[in-house]
Amino acid sequence: MAPMTRCRAIGNTPNDAMAMYYQQRATAGLIITEGTSPSANGLGYARIPGIFSEAQILGWKKTTTAVHKSGGKIVVQLMHTGRISHILNMPQGTEIEAPSAIAATGQMWTDAKGLQDYPTPKAMTTADIVATQSEYVTAAKNAIEAGFDGVELHSANGYLLEEFLSPASNVRTDKYDGNIENRCRFVLEVVSAVAAAIGKEKTGIRLSPYGVAGDMPNYPEIDSTYDYLSKELNKLGIAYIHLVDHSSMGAPTVPIEIKKLIRTNFKNTLIICGGYDKESAEADIESGLCDLVGFGRPFINNPDLVERLENNEELSQNLKTELFYTADKNGYTDYPNFKAPVVLQIQ
Repeated sequence: MAPMTRCRAIGNTPNDAMAMYYQQRATAGLIITEGTSPSANGLGYARIPGIFSEAQILGWKKTTTAVHKSGGKIVVQLMHTGRISHILNMPQGTEIEAPSAIAATGQMWTDAKGLQDYPTPKAMTTADIVATQSEYVTAAKNAIEAGFDGVELHSANGYLLEEFLSPASNVRTDKYDGNIENRCRFVLEVVSAVAAAIGKEKTGIRLSPYGVAGDMPNYPEIDSTYDYLSKELNKLGIAYIHLVDHSSMGAPTVPIEIKKLIRTNFKNTLIICGGYDKESAEADIESGLCDLVGFGRPFINNPDLVERLENNEELSQNLKTELFYTADKNGYTDYPNFKAPVVLQIQ
């Protein structure tokens, strides 16, 4: 099950409704949670969870316990939103940080004032970079304490880690910009530090080459960037790369050549997600293009997606998109299984 922001963490703290939601989908085998901030500065969206306080650790324990009791595995996705943020969604005393002081084009929802333009972020100092790396490490340790089976570092969709990779958002003049090696440096330092703290076998990363989410335009060095990055990630020996392809939702197509390049460079598990059905997922796994396929939206209104696919049951089409990011249980934990028209309850 691919990560999907659902905005149900009131006060940025995981709760009983979230535990129920993930337990209902535990037959996915491996769940990657919604984006979860490693620090207060990374809380860009309204009502997204964090994992930097004791209350958040205790809240997430409800989810990991529920999923494990139902036979599933669960990894937390650490997502620092970087410049894709708004101060109205963040606690007092926080800052919107990015590699450079370049605002993203577009708007962010805030519960206080509705849609607001993205503000210009603060360009991170060297001290900020060191502190943020430390926050990722602490968050990863907190995740293990909370019972997660591992962490996924979100370096896709225009958030902080990808902001360092792209020359559109990174125009620094220090060792973190100037060429591909420098732009990849922050990502690799974070991955290396997290892997050292919790184990490389519990560390994964999400990438989105050719993705344009978060105002990430394509640039001439994309292929060379991900060629270098995937080789370096392979040297670190982490558990997996999670490659997302949003072309089914209108984004540019991710060329098959870049998927094959990453597959060749990276020897451990490769996950690909984006627009799959049963047949295309099986085809890409059997061809060796990837080891696992992630499903996102189909899990929202089909909590028993695996059983439906196994039994060739029709998938529910009753997807309430208007309730994706609301604050209550409607459109969240109220989708039934196909075997019985009842909603699973947390055990």
